[in-house]
Amino acid sequence: MKKTEITAADILSLPEFAKIRADKRKELVGHKRNRRIEIGPVTTCYFESYNTMWWQIQEMLFIEKGGDEQLADELAAYNPLIPKGKELVCTIMFEINDEARRRTFLNKLGGIEEKVFLRVAGTQIRGVAEEDIDRTTADGKASSVQFLHFPFTDEQVAAFRQPGTEIVIGFDHQAYGHMAIMPEAMRVALADDFTT
Repeated sequence: MKKTEITAADILSLPEFAKIRADKRKELVGHKRNRRIEIGPVTTCYFESYNTMWWQIQEMLFIEKGGDEQLADELAAYNPLIPKGKELVCTIMFEINDEARRRTFLNKLGGIEEKVFLRVAGTQIRGVAEEDIDRTTADGKASSVQFLHFPFTDEQVAAFRQPGTEIVIGFDHQAYGHMAIMPEAMRVALADDFTT
């Protein structure tokens, strides 16, 4: 059965993790290869999984060495980003290196977290923002990192799993109206995230 939650029992001690870290990193690169897609000129979408979140927690613990107290915080932060059944979960990053340009760009993107969609065989699924914090400030500036859930119906899961189904991911925000067609290899990889 596919795991949808990381527990303390799943986490390796720092010495154990240190022994396998390099191999696990290589393994993760392969896992992530078909989970990343660019949308427009400055945006990358990374679809998360149990494996990507397990790695994130292990790395944070390895680097920061905060022990059990940190582990509880990391589990609370990253477990919600593991797909649970009939959903896909992604991290969207607006990647602009120049700070002034990035600030100007993000100031125009207020509410972008409500303007992300997946289109599966012609039916649209709206992204639902992770509710941990507001991703748009009171003055309308968007965060450069967004966490989104795409809730599927049974019919949409079935359509997504069909070989060759056209999947489009995009934004319909007035300041950023870009889309990308999901490659077939990515559709195959993400279809495995559904547990139904």
